[in-house]
Amino acid sequence: MLNQTVPRRNRAHAAAVAAPGNVGVSDHPVLRNTYRLLSMTLVFSAMVALASAVLRLPAPGLLLTLGGYFGLLFLTAKLRNSAWGLLSVFALTGFMGYTIGPLLNAYLALSNGPALVTTAMGVTGLAFLGLSAYARSERAVNMLNLGTFLFVGVLTAFGLGLAAYFFELPALSLAVSGIFVLLMCGLIMYETQNIIAGGETNYIMATVTLFVALYNMFTSLLHLFGFFGDEGA
Repeated sequence: MLNQTVPRRNRAHAAAVAAPGNVGVSDHPVLRNTYRLLSMTLVFSAMVALASAVLRLPAPGLLLTLGGYFGLLFLTAKLRNSAWGLLSVFALTGFMGYTIGPLLNAYLALSNGPALVTTAMGVTGLAFLGLSAYARSERAVNMLNLGTFLFVGVLTAFGLGLAAYFFELPALSLAVSGIFVLLMCGLIMYETQNIIAGGETNYIMATVTLFVALYNMFTSLLHLFGFFGDEGA
C-alpha cells in the first residue's frame, strides 16, 4: 500500500534539526497522543480483521482497496484538525483491517499458516518497539534528512508492486515485499524523530503514518515468510 503520509513540508527545517536523544514517550505530548491513538487503532483494526476472517468476507480487490485507502486518507487529512478526524482515522484503519481478513484466511489455509501469521505479527511488533526506542535514543542515526528518499522509495516500490501484480511477476513481487520492509523500518524511525523535532505536530496524521508503516511491514513479512515457508515445506 502506498504511504503518502510521508511529510513533504518543512523538509529543510526538519533536516537541520539534530536527532533527538533519549526522549521518553511521556516527555512529548504529540508522541504520547500518537502512541495512544495508534494503540487504539491497532486494536480496532485487529478486531475488524478477525471479524473479516471469521465471516470469510470477500477480498475487496485492488481497485476498491486503493480507492478506499486513498479516499479515506484524503478525508482524514482534510479533517485532521477536528473531532471528525478521529472518526475518519478509525474508518481508515478499520477498512485496512478488513482487507487483512481475506489475506489471513489465505495464509491460515496453509499447513504452517498459523506459525507464519504469528511470526509475521511478532516480528512486526518487535521491530516497531525496537525501532521506536532506537529512534528516540541519543545513539540514533538522524533520519530527518531522508524524508525525500523514503517518499521516492515508497513511490517506486508501489509502482513496481503494481507492475508485478498486473504482469504476474512473482519474483518482482517478492523483491518489492523485501524493499517495503526496509522502507517501513526507515519510515518508523523517520516519523518518530519528525514528531519529536516538531516537523509533525498533528497526532492524527502521525498515527496514520505509523499505522500504514506497520500495515505494510506486516503484509510484506507475511508474503516473504509465506514464500520461504512454502518453499521449505
